[in-house]
Amino acid sequence: MQILLSGYLGQIHFDAMQTHPNVRVSSSVLPETIWTANLLGFFVALMILCFGFYKRRKKHLIDDLPTSKVDGVFIGLVELKGTAEAERPLTSYLKACRCVQYEWKVEEHWRKTETVYYRDKDGKRRSRTRTRSGWRTVGQDARMIPFYLKDDTGVILVLPRGAKIEPAMVFSRQCRKGDPLYYGKGPRRGVPNSTGRRRFTEQAIPLHHPLYLVGKARERDDVVAPVIAANPEARLFLISTRSEDQVSVGFAAAYVLSSIFGGVIILLAQFFIWHEHPQAGEMFVRYGWPWWLGYVFAWIVGWFVVTFNSLVCVRQRMLRAWSTVDVQLKRRATLIPRLVEILQGLKTHERAVHEAVAHLRSQAEATEPGKSGPDPVGCRAQLRMVVEACPELKSDRAFSKFQNELSHTEERIALARSYFNEVCTFYNTRLEVWPDSLLAKMGGFQIHPLIRAENFERAAVKIDLAD
Repeated sequence: MQILLSGYLGQIHFDAMQTHPNVRVSSSVLPETIWTANLLGFFVALMILCFGFYKRRKKHLIDDLPTSKVDGVFIGLVELKGTAEAERPLTSYLKACRCVQYEWKVEEHWRKTETVYYRDKDGKRRSRTRTRSGWRTVGQDARMIPFYLKDDTGVILVLPRGAKIEPAMVFSRQCRKGDPLYYGKGPRRGVPNSTGRRRFTEQAIPLHHPLYLVGKARERDDVVAPVIAANPEARLFLISTRSEDQVSVGFAAAYVLSSIFGGVIILLAQFFIWHEHPQAGEMFVRYGWPWWLGYVFAWIVGWFVVTFNSLVCVRQRMLRAWSTVDVQLKRRATLIPRLVEILQGLKTHERAVHEAVAHLRSQAEATEPGKSGPDPVGCRAQLRMVVEACPELKSDRAFSKFQNELSHTEERIALARSYFNEVCTFYNTRLEVWPDSLLAKMGGFQIHPLIRAENFERAAVKIDLAD
């Protein structure tokens, strides 16, 4: 490596001497300066490019992740859309609106004029006056509570701690001393060199506000239900008041700007060399292109890696969605027959009770006063007691709960099948869209068929509750 570097720097010096025979170029200063500036610029450009591909990876994630219904949330990474709800919402500090999260900040403006002493090119001591100004934070706070995300199918608990929260701006105002807001919501103590202006801002997630959420679901500790919470293994935990399209566009813009800015950094490094060493102008053109070529190569490699990994993630998500369908079908096959057995036992018990009541009633009606046999008054008293208890023995509520459970089970299966078809559609689309299709062919990715009603092999559980 040292031999190659020495040869590269020596070639630069030789070309510089050939190009500028009347200019003395230091072989110990100029080549090292060119190499250092180019290397530093290339390294910074690569860091910016990595940040851009990180944003592109997030964009792939939200674009390839279909939106789930709350009632169809299973364990794993999910994307949800709904409204923020809470049993005991917060009240924000500045806006005083009901919310589930808020953060406020009070900033005070300052201005300072100072005299700076320096020496000119002749060594004489001189001075100049400059004015600086800015905003300094004098008060801030933030609060959040667990809340529920609600859509048209139900609610799910969300624990926002650890999430990237993008709240909405609910309050923004500037005021001067004399305004009730200045000291009413701000501290009594100010900052040095204050101009008497303060800026009040507050962001929050208001109650009933539409939310876009991406996070990992797990089972709750208190009840059998899912919850969205922070997870170290989750690739993204986002709670945003923006829409899915706005979030996706934001990630795409960050990726494009990072790619462009990385190239600008390399260009600035080349202009720095040209500015510091005008005699290296031709070397700027001749030996600047390898760094551009290296940056383009790094971009191509990064695109291949990010795109291939996103295709693998979509394929694994599709396989997990299919296993979710299978789990729901097994749940139906196991749960429904057991419920049927319980209802059959309840019906048998209720039939026996009603037969006993009917027999007792017939005995009471057949017995006449004054004749030997069962006491009609006692029979009627027992009948009255049994009749009053009979409504508790009726299986109407049990059958109603069974019907609700059966309907809920079928809805869960339908949601799981719909989720699989959406993930499969995203996957198949990625395999057919250019240029992802080229990489898909190279990686051996195959189109996967959707679940259709006519080729869905698993039949529903047969239910027969007849006597």
